[in-house]
Amino acid sequence: QVQLVESGGDLVQAGGSLRLSCAASGSILSINAIGWYRQAPGKQRELVARTSSGGSTNYANSVSGRFAISRDNAKNTVYLHMNRLKPEDTAVYYCHDFLSRSWGQGTQVTVSS
Repeated sequence: QVQLVESGGDLVQAGGSLRLSCAASGSILSINAIGWYRQAPGKQRELVARTSSGGSTNYANSVSGRFAISRDNAKNTVYLHMNRLKPEDTAVYYCHDFLSRSWGQGTQVTVSS
């Protein structure tokens, strides 16, 4: 059983930056594909970024060029680096392990205009 814990969410002004962390326990994160999702009020949860076990990455068009996903296998942690934040990035952000299908509890990101 994989347990995921997100952290790093905060209130930030438009144009600012944040780094979210997803710490895993109970499994070997380094072999798993991990995704960051977000869900804004009244909207469906959407995939923002994904990293494969081999290190390849994919991004939603809305965040491409602004967000970057990375992983530190020694720390069993995946990060989401968010730059040039916009009010429309406001959402609860979740990490997801595609292999175990586990989800974290989410971390709130609020971007003020």
